[in-house]
Amino acid sequence: MRDFLDTLHEEAAKDPEQRARELSKRELPKRFYKEAAYAETDGGYVIHLDGRPVKTPGKAALALPNEKLAASVSAEWAAQEKEINPATMPLTRITNSALDAVSVRAADVLDDIVRFAGNDALCYRADDPQSLVDTQRALWDPVVDWAGELLGGRFSLIEGVIHAAQPEDLLASYRDRLAGETALRLAALHTITSLTGSALLALGLREGRIDADAAWTAAHVEEDHNIERWGEDAEAAQIRAYKRTEFDAAVLILQTT
Repeated sequence: MRDFLDTLHEEAAKDPEQRARELSKRELPKRFYKEAAYAETDGGYVIHLDGRPVKTPGKAALALPNEKLAASVSAEWAAQEKEINPATMPLTRITNSALDAVSVRAADVLDDIVRFAGNDALCYRADDPQSLVDTQRALWDPVVDWAGELLGGRFSLIEGVIHAAQPEDLLASYRDRLAGETALRLAALHTITSLTGSALLALGLREGRIDADAAWTAAHVEEDHNIERWGEDAEAAQIRAYKRTEFDAAVLILQTT
């Protein structure tokens, strides 16, 4: 189980340089098709390349539940140039993960998201400088308080990095809230949770409590504080931009399914 979950974490967290290093170890497949499109099928849509259906790595049909997602995935394939680069296809990768892995390990993935909730980034607070403390309170307290009320309890706030357990009944309520999610939505929620370090932000997006920009800003409070003080590193900015594309792909799945 850990190998499977570690793979999900790694896929969500990889930066462009890391993906480039990995892809450089093997030759990317050449683009072999002229046209990428989507077609309606029983219960959804499939992606076609020159009229032939695309398969996942596990040999399942690359199927989407609605036309908007199908059009977006098709656009990823159409945007490939001389080579097919999976690093530029976040919706395709999340869908592949959902169909090949999450669909058969949904309980494990859900348990992993709940573990994030038990160690949520929004519950671990700085004690200085005061400007950072104030920003965390302003952006994080409303989400933490709302989540606690929704789930029938209260999340504990911790100063520093020493782990403190959250109430078990609260985590059980979180798990119950997500029970019954589709594999695709669960894969999206896991991606958001991994990228932000916060299952509470993922829950807020799921429930429509916050929008994508607010969640992204909340997830980067400390990073933005450091940028304001010391300036932005170009490589770090590239990594963050890449992760935002992953995040936006996962959010699109939640918004359209």
